[in-house]
Amino acid sequence: MRNCVAAVIVVELFKHPHLLLLQVNNSIFKLPGGRLRPGESDIDCLKRKLSSKLSAGENGRGPEWEVGECLGMWWKPDFETLQYPYLPPNITRPKECTKLFLVKLPPSRRFIVPKNFKLLAVPLCEIHDNHKAYGPIVSGVPQLLSKFSFNVVES
Repeated sequence: MRNCVAAVIVVELFKHPHLLLLQVNNSIFKLPGGRLRPGESDIDCLKRKLSSKLSAGENGRGPEWEVGECLGMWWKPDFETLQYPYLPPNITRPKECTKLFLVKLPPSRRFIVPKNFKLLAVPLCEIHDNHKAYGPIVSGVPQLLSKFSFNVVES
């Protein structure tokens, strides 16, 4: 089974929560993350993917990513179908599992983005229940975040 991880990074813009998304070739939206290497833990993989794909610091290193709790898991019964937020009861050997983790941004972070990608901050209210534009995983993130309270701190 293929194991993947994805980062849910929430930022505040204009006093509203926004989700950081990568847009691939001006069409597909996805959360930052990727596949685990053999023997690699979920947290180590997510930190590696975020450091290699989204951050640049001195000598290629920046502040450490702070990975929080697992918000949810999405399953693929086979490689051609959609992902489900539950493991279908008739599937005994799923092909892929993607875990979504809440990631806290460090106080200072400089982003670099791979070619063919755009880094976007999209309002949670625009993402919620918008399957056509963002797909089932991304459009389900606002519901996963509903157990949290967002407090905007004035500086």
